[in-house]
Amino acid sequence: MRIFGFKLPNMTSLILWGLVWEILGRMEVSFFLPPLSSIFVTLADIYDSKAFVRALSETAVAFFGGLFYALVIGIPLGIFMGKNRFVDELFLPWVNMFMSAPLTALVPVLMVLFGFGLKSIIIVTTLFAIWIIILNTRAGVKQINRSLVDMANSFGANPIDAFIKIYFWAALPEIIGGIRIGFIRAVKGVIIGQLLISIVGFGSLFELYSSRFLMSHFWAIILVLFALAFTISELLAMLAKRFDYYASKRG
Repeated sequence: MRIFGFKLPNMTSLILWGLVWEILGRMEVSFFLPPLSSIFVTLADIYDSKAFVRALSETAVAFFGGLFYALVIGIPLGIFMGKNRFVDELFLPWVNMFMSAPLTALVPVLMVLFGFGLKSIIIVTTLFAIWIIILNTRAGVKQINRSLVDMANSFGANPIDAFIKIYFWAALPEIIGGIRIGFIRAVKGVIIGQLLISIVGFGSLFELYSSRFLMSHFWAIILVLFALAFTISELLAMLAKRFDYYASKRG
């Protein structure tokens, strides 16, 4: 970020918006927007409470469960779609359809099929994350130089060796990019699941605080989610840069 030709630290934008938030909160423009300082004070009060710790653990279980299935299904399927035309033509229309579909509309169907518990929330989280992982993995495989595959075949590599040592590693930059976006979508999916399917985890705290108009508590939970999502997203972005080497060796 530059102002009048001077380069400012990367966090300057967040600090400026935080100051604007603090000023508007103290002006009492709306009860919905308390001062940012009071939100941090509230967060310091509730972060070690039983309700917060329980909500965090319940949300983490559902989130990482959904992300796990999105990875173990999405990455292999994306690789198969990228390397096999028949598999690609079979699955690509469905992947594109679910990628662009309003997945929230499927929640009532999942509730009927799988009940109102953790299983349904995990499935919703998986559905939010998996499609972009599949598409990014497929795109990475499509860019692999065919000579790499021919070389593996000439040395007698079996399908599993080619799958792991050629396709996976060569497509790794795109895979990590897909995981990064899928992670952000999974955060959305787990909160929607906890709000619509079973009022548990952070969903229960959102419901409790909003119904009682405890806006400082409400925003404290949102800031925790944003901070976690932003931190892991940036870590994945740094990891993706480390694997740019593989992208340069595909051409």
